[in-house]
Amino acid sequence: MRKIVLVAAIAAGALSLAACSERTEDSAADAADSAMADTEANMEAAGDAVGGAADEAGDAVSGAAAGAEAEVQDETVEEAAAD
Repeated sequence: MRKIVLVAAIAAGALSLAACSERTEDSAADAADSAMADTEANMEAAGDAVGGAADEAGDAVSGAAAGAEAEVQDETVEEAAAD
């Protein structure tokens, strides 16, 4: 009789651990999905920021080049930029 009760208790314990393990796996999968979504959003934001900074840098270089050309060719910056 003791063996049957012991086997039943062990079986019940194993089933409860298996159920807990499934919940843990689901939680881990949800956390990984959430982290992936956060990483993707952060990468998009970083890409936008880098693209904006590159555009600003390009505009600054173009403006500086037009200013230098205007000074060398003795013309206005607008005329130099149009060339």
